[in-house]
Amino acid sequence: MAGTEMRSAFREDPPDADGTRWRPGDTHRIRARILGGFLLLLVGTAAVATLVVGEVLRARLESRVQGALSQEVSEFNRLLVLGNDPDTGENFASLSAAFDLFLERNVPSNEEAFVTFLDGQQYRSVVSRFPLDRLPQVVVDRFESADALPDDPEGRFETDVGTGYYRALPARVGTQDGTFVVLILPTAEFGQIQELQVYGALAVLAVLALASLVAWALVNRLLGPVLELTETAQRISRSDLAGRIAVRGSGEAADMARTFNAMLDRLQAVFHTEREFVRDASHELRVPLTVCMGNLDVLAVGLPESEKENLQVIGLVTDEIGRMARIVDDLRLLADAAQPDFLAPERIDVDALLADLLAKSRRLGDREWHLDAAPGGEIDADRHRITEAVLNLTENAVQHTRAGDAIAIGAAIEGPDLRIWVRDTGVGVPAGDQARIFNRFRRGARAYRTYRGSGLGLSIVRAVTEAHGGRVRVESVEGEGSTFTMLIPFVRKSSPQP
Repeated sequence: MAGTEMRSAFREDPPDADGTRWRPGDTHRIRARILGGFLLLLVGTAAVATLVVGEVLRARLESRVQGALSQEVSEFNRLLVLGNDPDTGENFASLSAAFDLFLERNVPSNEEAFVTFLDGQQYRSVVSRFPLDRLPQVVVDRFESADALPDDPEGRFETDVGTGYYRALPARVGTQDGTFVVLILPTAEFGQIQELQVYGALAVLAVLALASLVAWALVNRLLGPVLELTETAQRISRSDLAGRIAVRGSGEAADMARTFNAMLDRLQAVFHTEREFVRDASHELRVPLTVCMGNLDVLAVGLPESEKENLQVIGLVTDEIGRMARIVDDLRLLADAAQPDFLAPERIDVDALLADLLAKSRRLGDREWHLDAAPGGEIDADRHRITEAVLNLTENAVQHTRAGDAIAIGAAIEGPDLRIWVRDTGVGVPAGDQARIFNRFRRGARAYRTYRGSGLGLSIVRAVTEAHGGRVRVESVEGEGSTFTMLIPFVRKSSPQP
């Protein structure tokens, strides 16, 4: 099982440093966003096109209607000016005679009507092909008046079946004043436009359905390699570089996958070489160090009491060799932290673990030891590694405090995490050192004045915590003390302890 899979056994998909993490559902959300944007653009374009086409058709219809109105009015005007009364063979002696002759000889077109007004009263009309049973009252009221010569000879009127248009021609023959009015109510053509828009909307829906399928397949084909690259990169850890992207076909996506796989090959080779070097170096160094310490012990036993100075030198060398041996062990632990078998998880009672940690920590120094809190419950974790990390924190606290200072161990449940902390009232950690003290071989600026160390203890704390899928943090105020916290996930809380 890979290192990342081991961590997921404790916490599924732990967050990245910035609090975000690629989830399996993100792939579908990205596809849905791209497809949604494409369909939204397509729907918007289709809606605008449908509206524009409808307006264009209405504008062209209105233009044709106005042309027909002008033609009818022009014909009547030509009859009035150039025509003769068939009864007398002379010019029309009355306006009513001109109206009668025009209405007898001219048949309105479909959806068209002729209306005449004489001396402010409706005279004759032809409405046989008009869509309505009766003339619109608004038009009748408009021209039935004492002054039947309108200022605006054309306009529109609204009906229940649509918008109509009219055009009027004022006329005067002899003592008679009147108005010739042509009305057109193009309901059929308006219906055709609306029907065309409905069919257009249905066609757009059909196109959208087809475009959705095509776009989904296209998005999967184009975005699939990129998403697979991202997911592969998320799965990769220092201990698992075996993940690769499947290369399909040719093109830019396939070239990108091959380049990424080649990069992983190089990284895997580098990390493997580094890990093997640390293992080999740890093994090779441990043997000569052990031999040196054994020989020094034998040499110290054989020296007489009079050679105290030599005994002191031997003791100093033995101490330094022991410190080197501890550094080698710490380096080996840090190298193994990325291995899949680094953790041996088991069910741990939190309160029993705290009691054991406090008992072992008391042996590290003469301090005021306390247990801050014991929340009860259980956690799946590696007892040995957790103990090792917390004892590193308590040893660090002992090194930065004096006899009589307080050091406390505690735990609490925070959501899905178990929070374990070590608190002291020592010298504190400067703000400038807090960001780097968890790095290997890094110590605080004042730590060298207090004690001799390798700078690996807090690195081990972080490695153990992150191997469990958790994280570490420090809160400190200079001169008041520090609190180091380990957040271990997936707590199984039992009933409250008395």
